[in-house]
Amino acid sequence: MSARDDAAAPVRRDEFAAALGPRPSIDVVGSPEVPTWPVDVAAGYRDAGYWTGETFGQMLRTRALEHGGREAVVGGGQRWTYDELDRRADELAGGLARLGVRRGDRVVVQLPNEPVFLEVLLGCLRRGAVPVMALPAHRSSELLHFARHSEAVALITTGRRAGCDHAALAEEVQAGAPFLREVIVDDPAPRPGQRALDDLRGDGLDPDAHWLPNGPDLALLQLSGGTTGLSKLIPRTHDDYRYSVQVSAEVCGFGPQTRYLCALPAAHNFPLSSPGTLGTLWAGGTVVMCPSPDPRTALDLIAAERITVTGIVPPLALAWLDALSGGTWDTSSLELLQVGGAKLDADVAARIEPAFGARLQQVFGMAEGLVNYTRPEDSPEVTFRTQGRPMSPGDEVRVVDEAGQPVAPGEAGALQTRGPYTIRGYYRAPEHNATAFTDDGFYVTGDLVEQTPSGHLTVVGRAKEQINRGGEKVAPGEVEHHLLAHPDVVDACVIGLPDPQLGERTCAVLLTRGAPPTAASVRRFVRERGVAAFKVPDRVAFVDAFPTTGVGKVSRRDLRALLTAQLLAPAGEPAHPEPDVRR
Repeated sequence: MSARDDAAAPVRRDEFAAALGPRPSIDVVGSPEVPTWPVDVAAGYRDAGYWTGETFGQMLRTRALEHGGREAVVGGGQRWTYDELDRRADELAGGLARLGVRRGDRVVVQLPNEPVFLEVLLGCLRRGAVPVMALPAHRSSELLHFARHSEAVALITTGRRAGCDHAALAEEVQAGAPFLREVIVDDPAPRPGQRALDDLRGDGLDPDAHWLPNGPDLALLQLSGGTTGLSKLIPRTHDDYRYSVQVSAEVCGFGPQTRYLCALPAAHNFPLSSPGTLGTLWAGGTVVMCPSPDPRTALDLIAAERITVTGIVPPLALAWLDALSGGTWDTSSLELLQVGGAKLDADVAARIEPAFGARLQQVFGMAEGLVNYTRPEDSPEVTFRTQGRPMSPGDEVRVVDEAGQPVAPGEAGALQTRGPYTIRGYYRAPEHNATAFTDDGFYVTGDLVEQTPSGHLTVVGRAKEQINRGGEKVAPGEVEHHLLAHPDVVDACVIGLPDPQLGERTCAVLLTRGAPPTAASVRRFVRERGVAAFKVPDRVAFVDAFPTTGVGKVSRRDLRALLTAQLLAPAGEPAHPEPDVRR
């Protein structure tokens, strides 16, 4: 019997449950696995009206009642109204229920920028299942980590996209993830043992279901950028994430007239919630899914769909500016261009409004919580040179020195924050939480910032060893782990080097035994170990010894200075893309 025939067979829900056998227990918000806010703090957030108890499933139902016939989601030749999106979320929730997916069960979601992404996300949220927000760029190494760490019971993915067979990838992941019972593929002809997403549609939600989530329940697991290894999982509840979406939409002026272009990967926190697709739906606007952020695709959609707002990262801002200077795209509908994910150069910022005819808004946020925006009333100096100020009156921000003492306004220090939508701990990571959060509940962001008397923040660097490659965060330790598996590599250090397009590019600095391998073969080796393409080193360098600090640790700062001097050759001199800096 094929997977499709098996899925279509009428099976009672209790028979499904019996067939599935023992299941991981539902995480209780506030347990050691899901750290949460102290009871008195949570009560204060409710009293202040920050947390309303409304879930995302309820939010969608309310918007469908208000805006039923209006366009909600556009993409890939599909145009769904709010009524249709609401119905599709019901059907997905019902289909998950028939598979035995329960409230609190984790489901890894890896889907491209198409309307189905929102259908699946909202179906999971309505069911009470907890999506783990994987990116299309993730490969077996990352997906296995997400599935194992979360004890996910299902993986929902797509077919072949951009040269990757995601169904084959899912098969590999399932073999190594003991709790992963179901692989569901958005493809009418799935592999044996996998189910077609179409098989989950059709019957709708059971109106008498008792498993609907509540506001304090875990809504989804976002991904951290990571600093020393694979991404941490970030637990966001319906209460806190729903509040973040609402305030973002209010600060950014979203409404029913908003037509938002989702140009960045939809699962990223920025295009999902700041205000992103969920903020657009909260406001009753229209989400237009962009299959690729390349200038031609995105600018064509801005013109064709009369887009009013979109959000991009600085490298894309540069690419779009270059395209506009040599093209004739109509961007007259665009009212707001958000730029975030990495620091935007002030000179580039000054070019945006004249080129696009739209207001620039800088965005500085993190999937763990705090989001900052520049505002319409900000001066050009503030808009171009800062990354905004916190969006909520409930946000608490402090900038401290190495001793944890506040610095004076305008002085650089480490950013710490807490508030009604900033988490109190990572998912199932007690050891990491002990250093990532202070005793009084502030999240230690790892960002070095300066704060003006008005509360605006300017990002000046990172305290943590994390590389920001065009908005994608690369943990050196994770890549070093893969490099050390190479038979010719004795030791490895991954650093970030300045780059005019991406902000930073990655460079793998290697100690090798015997003659060093070629840079191309090293990159191929890392790629074949199943990591996302953006984590494969951009450059490879070879050294005889690493510079060290006074206590004998590798000095990444000295390595960075040495490599930067070699790679950023003066004008007129050739740069060396694969330097050998052995001494």
